Amino acid sequence: MFRKLAAAAALSAVPAVAHAQDAAEVMPDSGDTAWILVSAALVLLMTLPGLGLFYGGLVRAKNFLSVFLQVGAIAAVASVLWIAIGYTLAFGDVSHGYFGGGQHAMLANMADVYDGLAIPESTFALFQMTFAAITPALMVGAWVDRARFSWVVLFCAIWGLVVYAPVAHWIWGTGWLADRGVLDFAGGLVVHTTAGASALVIALMLGKRQGFPTSALLPHAPGLTMLGSVLLWVGWFGFNGGSALGSSAGASNAILNTHVAASVAALVWILIERVSFGKPTTIGFATGAIAGLATITPAAGFVSPGAAILIGILAAGVCYYAIQLVKMKLHVDDSLDVFAVHGVGGMLGSILLGVFMAENLGGSGYAEGMTMGSMVSGQVIAVVVVALFSVVATAIIAKAVSFVVPMRVTEDDEVQGLDISSHGERGWDLDS
Repeated sequence: MFRKLAAAAALSAVPAVAHAQDAAEVMPDSGDTAWILVSAALVLLMTLPGLGLFYGGLVRAKNFLSVFLQVGAIAAVASVLWIAIGYTLAFGDVSHGYFGGGQHAMLANMADVYDGLAIPESTFALFQMTFAAITPALMVGAWVDRARFSWVVLFCAIWGLVVYAPVAHWIWGTGWLADRGVLDFAGGLVVHTTAGASALVIALMLGKRQGFPTSALLPHAPGLTMLGSVLLWVGWFGFNGGSALGSSAGASNAILNTHVAASVAALVWILIERVSFGKPTTIGFATGAIAGLATITPAAGFVSPGAAILIGILAAGVCYYAIQLVKMKLHVDDSLDVFAVHGVGGMLGSILLGVFMAENLGGSGYAEGMTMGSMVSGQVIAVVVVALFSVVATAIIAKAVSFVVPMRVTEDDEVQGLDISSHGERGWDLDS
């Protein structure tokens, strides 16, 4: 969301985006532009190498390279499609509010200055491209060890245009949810809810890994996961801080809230482990930090540091028990807990935003005519709508792509490991 508007008093501006810009009125500011360029690099750091190391350390050694390949290929194809058509679908001008118009295809007709801010539209498009790259890559954690590489790439390419770009338009563009006052500072709905809900669908469609849940499918390199998590943590400063769209007090507040929520969630998570199992773990610390980061994301620029601490506590407790529910009780093989951590965290934070942005709780305050009740109810409706849309659209896309490329590798390939089988997959050869 566009935090410069949010950080301004009373947050009265709706999150709608207007693309027409008179360059004579506002000129690009070098400081703001430099910060958004750095933020874009930090978000890409989250994906390459942060997410690759985080997920790669959690899988068995025979699947490490396949995870890195999938993350890299998804980020690459999403970036190309974002330039070709994704950006204009998300942020192009349009009247009906469901997806953008086509005037920015191939990043044509870009304004010198974006939306009354002080950055070029090309800088804004670059920053948003990194979000479009990491969002489908988050889903890799749901299908590790068993999804076919060519299916993954084709599915994610279509998913980015059919699911991610329209939802981005609904909330961050001139979309219908934005018109209804729905807020999302940096991606609790647009990124984490879409990816988390979609990941759950794919996990169900693919079925369980061989040995799940009876055999211990242990991570081969917790140290790599820890390294990946801290790269994600640092990169998240650009993810949330850059979403202020300027080098401002709003960016500082968002980064402060991001850090403290992650810190608290990581500590609470290992405390839960200590009580439950008698010993904290590196995987627990890393997972707790990511849960806190995902949960604070939609609210980072709208709440106070004190509220961020409370959000971190809730993130750890709710996401921890979401993993127990999904894996231990329902036996859904969401392999690396994409839904329970990213999906549940994003949805929880999107709802808590409506509570903690109250001015008397240190938040930025509600728009004129809005109350805590109306804000929370609006956020709940947005969570339900975005999650349901993601579920239905994902199921359709996944099934359609499976008619071209099978979703799952063979049993022999799964036993052998995808580093050897799918890592060298021969294009679209269905018999490979």
